[in-house]
Amino acid sequence: MSKEKIKEVSRKVYEMLAEKNDAYGNSALKPINIFSKGRASDSLCARIDDKLARIKNRGLSDETEDTLFDLCGYLILLIIAKENENDTKSN
Repeated sequence: MSKEKIKEVSRKVYEMLAEKNDAYGNSALKPINIFSKGRASDSLCARIDDKLARIKNRGLSDETEDTLFDLCGYLILLIIAKENENDTKSN
C-alpha cells in the first residue's frame, strides 16, 4: 500500500466532509435537536448503524462505495464529538 494512495483516499474523505459541512452547517457536531434530543455522538452512532446496515443488506459493490466514504466520515465526526464531550466534562 502506498502512502500516496492513503493520502488520496483521505483527501476524498476530507473533501466530502468539508462539502457536507458547507451544505448542512455543523449539524453533525451541533445538532439542532428538533426531533432528536440526544448528544451529537448518539446521533452519529445511529447514522453509523444505518451505514453498516446498508453494507450488511446490500454488500460492497460500486453501488455502495459511497457508503464506505460516508462511514469513514461519520467515524471521524464521532471521534471529534467524543473529544468535544470529554472537553466539556473536563471544564
